[in-house]
Amino acid sequence: MAIQFSFQTNYPLKSRTKIKQWIKQIIESKGKKTGNITYIFCDDEYLLEVNKQYLQHDYYTDVITFDYVENDLIGGDIFISTDRVRENALAFGSSETEELHRVIIHGALHLLGLKDKSEEEASQMREAENEALKLLNE
Repeated sequence: MAIQFSFQTNYPLKSRTKIKQWIKQIIESKGKKTGNITYIFCDDEYLLEVNKQYLQHDYYTDVITFDYVENDLIGGDIFISTDRVRENALAFGSSETEELHRVIIHGALHLLGLKDKSEEEASQMREAENEALKLLNE
């Protein structure tokens, strides 16, 4: 069982081991086990095609999570648009690294069952992201 990073686009992901340990820490803090989780870093066009093909959504997004969770074993594929990460960092006034970490953990939190469709769910997701980010930055 492993957390893996795959790159459809050239992207300088730093501190990979630390990020993997952090994701595992968040999963285990919820009483779950880390299964196979693959993060696929791609560009806008690639993720738009995934969004259209599998979700029938015709719009850009920063992250799409495919959930392969079985009981307490957390697994899935998480696609992240590095183009959206860059643009969101500018739009939200954060660093690209902070925004990247936010979407990385956002995908993992989806695998843990958090949703973000309603305002209340989105607020809970943001709170969970912020708590997780504090652990990474300690």
